[in-house]
Amino acid sequence: MVPDISLGGRTYGLLAYLYGPGRRDEHLDPHLVASWQPELAPDPGRDPQVTLQQLQERLDLPVQAVPEHRRPKRHVWHCPVRADPGDRHLSDAEWDEVARRVVHATGIAEDGDDQACRWIAVRHADDHIHIVATLKRQDGRSPRRHDDYNRAQTECRAIEKDFGLRQLNPGDRTAAQRPTSAERAKAERAGRTATARELLRDHVRQAVAGAGDEAEFFRRLTEAGVRIDRRLAPSGDVLGYMVALPGDRNRAGEPIWFPGSRLAPDLSLPKIRRRLGSPDEAEDQPDVSRPRQGGGPAQARREATGIVGRATSAFADGDEAEAGAQLSGVGEVLDALAQTSPASTRQQATEAARAFERATRWHTRAERADDRAIRSAARGIIRAGNALGRGEDGGATAMLLSTLVLATLAAARWHTARQHAQQAAAARQSAEQLRAAYRTAAATPMRAMRAQGRHLPERVRTRHVGTVEAALPGHADSLRRERGWDALIATLDQAENAGHDPDLLLQRAVEWRELDTADRTTDVLVWRLRRLGRLPADPPRARTDTRTTKQQHQPARQYTTTPSQHPASREHLPRR
Repeated sequence: MVPDISLGGRTYGLLAYLYGPGRRDEHLDPHLVASWQPELAPDPGRDPQVTLQQLQERLDLPVQAVPEHRRPKRHVWHCPVRADPGDRHLSDAEWDEVARRVVHATGIAEDGDDQACRWIAVRHADDHIHIVATLKRQDGRSPRRHDDYNRAQTECRAIEKDFGLRQLNPGDRTAAQRPTSAERAKAERAGRTATARELLRDHVRQAVAGAGDEAEFFRRLTEAGVRIDRRLAPSGDVLGYMVALPGDRNRAGEPIWFPGSRLAPDLSLPKIRRRLGSPDEAEDQPDVSRPRQGGGPAQARREATGIVGRATSAFADGDEAEAGAQLSGVGEVLDALAQTSPASTRQQATEAARAFERATRWHTRAERADDRAIRSAARGIIRAGNALGRGEDGGATAMLLSTLVLATLAAARWHTARQHAQQAAAARQSAEQLRAAYRTAAATPMRAMRAQGRHLPERVRTRHVGTVEAALPGHADSLRRERGWDALIATLDQAENAGHDPDLLLQRAVEWRELDTADRTTDVLVWRLRRLGRLPADPPRARTDTRTTKQQHQPARQYTTTPSQHPASREHLPRR
């Protein structure tokens, strides 16, 4: 059950909406289910003799009774309360109790207070009500509604338990401010899929991702088309900033500005500066943000895959400061990926980044806990530019997405172990979006690898099957049933062609990290092998000739190395 509190200045306008047909004729049988005093609250929905103006005048009477200079500019308190889609439909009597408990908890109308604010609860759908109150008590004083949003949330958690409804995760006051219903309605009218607040939050987070310094952060915001208003000290130093979307204006025609701290708790300028660090700190760290010559987006993604894979091991160590650094870094990689992904996966990558940002914040997180290496990986992704959805770029994107799925699931387990319910749920939601993006990105390269694996001579396949059985005893039968089985066999064959020992390489891939959280173990192993062996993420098409002996395999020139010479063989990988 979710409450959503907002303030407004027009009682009649809100009542006209609640008792009207709705934007899509979705309002059915609007009527009162509760009020401050039923005999004084006329119901235009059930009594044809009653008008909206009569109800508005009754609600506004305490506001109109005080001198004009004492009237609040936004005197209308509005709180929709919506049940979960899977919950049963509550009766009017049950919604009456819900409304009374919410106005009591929030300080609008406490039980037994006959001088409290006037309020009503309107129901025009099966799954929610709208509570409307005017913010002057009948004795002329203002209500004590400090922290009303969080108190409403706490009461809704208790109502869910008492009514046998789905129990949502308790809030911990670390979430970014949610868009108001007015902001959502405005976005809908403008044809946008997200509100101005959400879009600006995305822009700011993406501008921070991998930024080298404050100047680059502001430059990226400008390049993204965001309006910026810096707050300057007399010395000329920047004290803070506000952002606005072009064309997003209020009724007076003025831009609607959002300070960074109102977008999210970690987007204020002081906290962004702590994340960026000092220039001296940046010089002390290795810079992997520039992909090797000719690598482009594919090489940047390969390097980020290795860094994210190593960072994930921090979640198993239990060190909170180190885990906080890696969580922040994974969030930046997701933000970088969201703005450089091909069109086929960009929406899912954006949704994954939006969800995961909640997993990067909790009460005890260290003030300065950011890992320079993983931030540099995010910077490399951005510098390399947009990736194509095909070829080596597409395969490398799938490789990185596969690793990010495991990283977000590891983050969810870490938060769950510490009872960070909201953060764990956010990490799991991010993992689901990343899975969807992975399926899209991996479809073409995995299909090509499966075809190659199926066309290998039976003698070669048998040898590689033995390699899998030796590395994962007792699991070969279950792996055979996965779609990626043939792709795994093809990858082992290509690794052998490139001069690697398949048995050794697979053993290292298995020991790298746990495989229990993988949806498709064969897919994870394919990408680990291809990264460790420096194999192309988008394999060339299978040849039509048949090969029956190891001596007939001809390795590709750029991959011909012995295991001892290959750089991946010297790389230190964490073991289980």
